[in-house]
Amino acid sequence: MADQNMVNEEVLLDVRVAEASKLYKFYLNQEKKILGILSVGVFLLIWELIGNTLQLINPMFMSAPSLIWKAAVQLFGSGEIWNDLYVSGIEFGWGYLLSVIVGVPFGIAIGWYKRFAYICDPFVNAMNATPRVALLPLVIIWLGIGILSKVGIIFLGAVFPLLINTRDGVKTTPANLLNAARSFGASEWQIFRSVVIPSTVPFILTGLRLAIGRALIGVMVGELYAATAGIGFMITVAGATFQTDKVFVGVLIFAITGMVATEVVDRAERRFDKWRPKVGADA
Repeated sequence: MADQNMVNEEVLLDVRVAEASKLYKFYLNQEKKILGILSVGVFLLIWELIGNTLQLINPMFMSAPSLIWKAAVQLFGSGEIWNDLYVSGIEFGWGYLLSVIVGVPFGIAIGWYKRFAYICDPFVNAMNATPRVALLPLVIIWLGIGILSKVGIIFLGAVFPLLINTRDGVKTTPANLLNAARSFGASEWQIFRSVVIPSTVPFILTGLRLAIGRALIGVMVGELYAATAGIGFMITVAGATFQTDKVFVGVLIFAITGMVATEVVDRAERRFDKWRPKVGADA
């Protein structure tokens, strides 16, 4: 009955769209983008009024979009920020790449081999629950104060969401599909390739998306200690000298990087939507 009601609602929506004007059709097709742009625009306008026009808050403690834009133009125009971007980009790229190389195969192995999971699960759960900041002094002692220590903390932050999502993806492979494949005489490799991997890919992509945020946190945390370059280092120095505009520039760089990287993963994820089971909100 619920499915029938949903179908009827979709039909009514299609009829309403077909009978709507061109402008309304454009709005319905672009509703997500339009509402998103409007909400961001209103937020920036209110922020500009409070922080710059009316100056209800001291600019030393709260900047404004126009002031942040001027600071960004100055930083990029003078070339002061390029080395920081390069250093943080290298750290993020290597740390994230290593987390993918280690996390995906290891997660698949833990999910597929039960005895191996029994051995590794205590360590995985303990490391996942341990704050990465607590490990930073040890990482610096082991890897030094250069880029390697930053890559290490980024790797530790990003690898566990990816590993755990991959593991759970393998474990939640539908048993009826496995039984059907075995009943047709499929080998373990054929089952793994044609059933387990397609079932796990959506979980891997979710892990990739979560790992982006953890990796960016690792960049910031790693550059708070014993760093001489990087966006996190720039934010730390700017905050210590009350250069609020530069602080917001660094924060926005992190935010934009995360948004762009997440959008890339989302686009890849949409290609595998047919492999994702339609449950809950998806239905």
